[in-house]
Amino acid sequence: MAVLCLVAPALAQTPQDRALLQMRDAFTKRQTATLSELLPRVQGHTLEPLARYWEARARLENAPPEDIRRALDRMPGTYWEDRLRNDWLLHLGRQRDWPLFEAERPLFRMNDDRQVACYALMLDAAAGRQPAAEAAREAERLWLLQREADDGCATAVKAFLDSGHLHADTVWRRARLAMETNRQPVLRQAVAMLDPDWVPLVESIAQDPAAYLDDKITAIRPRTREMVTLAVIRLASSDPAAAAETLLRKRWVTQLTREERSWAWGVVGKRAAQRRMPEALAYFAHASDEHLIDDHLAWKARAGLRAGAWGHVLEAIAAMSPAQRQQATWVYWQARSLQALQQPSPDEAAVRSRELLASIAAPTGFYELLAMEALDLPITAPPPPPALTPQEREAAARHPGLQRARASMDLGLRSEAVREWHYTIALHTPGGKEDRDLLAAADLACRQQWWDRCINTSERTRSVQDQRQRFPTPYLIQVQQRAGEVGLDPAYVYGVIRQESRFVSNARSHVGAAGLMQVMPATARWTARRIGLDNFRPEQINDRDTNIRIGSAYLGLALQHFEGSMPLAAAAYNAGRSRANSWRDGPVLPADIWIENIPFEETRDYVQRVLANTTHYAALLSGQPQSLRARLGTVGPRADSAPSLDRDLP
Repeated sequence: MAVLCLVAPALAQTPQDRALLQMRDAFTKRQTATLSELLPRVQGHTLEPLARYWEARARLENAPPEDIRRALDRMPGTYWEDRLRNDWLLHLGRQRDWPLFEAERPLFRMNDDRQVACYALMLDAAAGRQPAAEAAREAERLWLLQREADDGCATAVKAFLDSGHLHADTVWRRARLAMETNRQPVLRQAVAMLDPDWVPLVESIAQDPAAYLDDKITAIRPRTREMVTLAVIRLASSDPAAAAETLLRKRWVTQLTREERSWAWGVVGKRAAQRRMPEALAYFAHASDEHLIDDHLAWKARAGLRAGAWGHVLEAIAAMSPAQRQQATWVYWQARSLQALQQPSPDEAAVRSRELLASIAAPTGFYELLAMEALDLPITAPPPPPALTPQEREAAARHPGLQRARASMDLGLRSEAVREWHYTIALHTPGGKEDRDLLAAADLACRQQWWDRCINTSERTRSVQDQRQRFPTPYLIQVQQRAGEVGLDPAYVYGVIRQESRFVSNARSHVGAAGLMQVMPATARWTARRIGLDNFRPEQINDRDTNIRIGSAYLGLALQHFEGSMPLAAAAYNAGRSRANSWRDGPVLPADIWIENIPFEETRDYVQRVLANTTHYAALLSGQPQSLRARLGTVGPRADSAPSLDRDLP
């Protein structure tokens, strides 16, 4: 889903509101003196903790500890107290002020910051509060998850390297991941940890891996094996076939370890699979599954699905980490593989596959719904939970954290509101709020027409589901009318809106898509011309009805272009017509296999969610059992008998 922000803050209503918004502007501009001057004017305001956070955060780098502690004491129990403490802990870690860090760390409630966790692991090991080997393994895990070149986990890993509890292999693993994703700062930080003199070399490899691999003296350079592995990883990003040819050269077959060759072949196989190359499985065959990481194993499984090689699918899933293997995606495909292979016997395969499907079948996500259908369970809207009592609703309305979130929304401070709301329902209390409290908070958001908080809060319930909260239907008349005009199922339109904007009508993405259906300006202009919307102006896309009209019309045109294929139309809506067209090249595939092989994770997730959303909305709107599988069909090259292409479709 697009990253969203509000484009028009609400108007301030009181002098205190205006002072608070002035503080927001001063915080953005880092005007420390202005913040301190304005702070007394918001005393007693509902959002005083936010104002205190801004004022203290602006001075954090230079303020004496007693000033920060005084600010924390003035907003106890709030999100902004814990946010300031999180920021302070990071600052103290960077300053290596370990006594103060140790004093504040036990008071940090959210405990969701990996850098803080890494600093803490290092200190716990040094103080003997945790076995050093155990702390080192956890620091390594957190470091490998970090996308940026942070200080916290890098500091902890370096300490464990120096103490001998971690080895250089951890650093090379981090470097490989960074090279594969082209995160140069992460790559430089990792390699410098072992030898700063190697940094220019890895930078040159990232710029031109083929030149390094072709160099006649590469084989006699120091650290050749690790550098060659990095070079092949980088080359595979642009030319998997060339990377495969390099790996087959005798000198690298003999000089690289089995683990190094397997990792490199994993990247080559992944890149080939993403390009739908028939050689992908052959590339994976050169690797040992035990040395492949989860991401590479997932792409081996996808390549197996695309080729109908169910044995390879089952092998890849078996080699995954327990956490990934237990995801609904791979539980479902493990069951399907057993059904296809009929192993170890047809009866045993049937029993085991049904057990696997039953473990994930639920009226929730894409694979959970497919599991229900495979078990012949009807997809209907679950019965609603018992109605909320007046007392439960009142408790939600009076909760200070939710009140601050609502006050922030009223002032157009959407980012601050969302963070306050999420902290209140998910982080303030370990494990989050109980189900009835979540339903009451979601109900409060729904009644305020704060639809994204309504949905996100209700989705956190564990033992009950309220589908009317999870799949609300605001603007029902407009959606039904505009969908009907272009022959679309209103449930499909709702499925797209819910995924695109969560019904935030004045949302705007970082690339300029706007409104409920997140329509790009060029797409809006093209669609307006096609449907005869005369005198269309770009700013009209922010009008709710116009946005629904244009978004529905474009979705309908995409559906026509792709011969009624809902998966293809959804993929085009997210990634563009040309990409969706290219992805359909190759064999005719069941759509669930085709979707799983979409190379962009964002688009793959998007298509799955839109189709699951559509199925849920259809069940709610019709009151009848629904089929997700019926909405999938097959995907393959365009049929010769298909209607002529609309080549102008964006």
